[in-house]
Amino acid sequence: QVQLVESGGGLVQAGGSLRLSCAASGSFRSINSMGWYRQAPGKQRELVARITSGVTNYADSVKGRFTISRDNAKNTVYLQMNSLEREDTAVYYCNANIRLTAFSSRDVWGQGTQVTVSS
Repeated sequence: QVQLVESGGGLVQAGGSLRLSCAASGSFRSINSMGWYRQAPGKQRELVARITSGVTNYADSVKGRFTISRDNAKNTVYLQMNSLEREDTAVYYCNANIRLTAFSSRDVWGQGTQVTVSS
């Protein structure tokens, strides 16, 4: 069984910073890609940032403010969030595409961590 455990959410004032972490544990062959998504109240879950073999992509709304990185040795992905805005308030979910065997992969989700930005 593969688990993703997130940490680092909280309450911050607009203009402040937070760093989210997500560690994968369990039995698996490797991790193909990892990313962060978010869901605000009344809205659909959306991609924030993703990293695949060192290549990153970001939602337009966070470009220049957020940075995703990955420590392969620790099976951990990070999201450094700077210049936070009220619109960044949401539950942030970690996602990983896990290679279970040579022929199968599956997506795994974390439990979510709340980020609240106050004005």
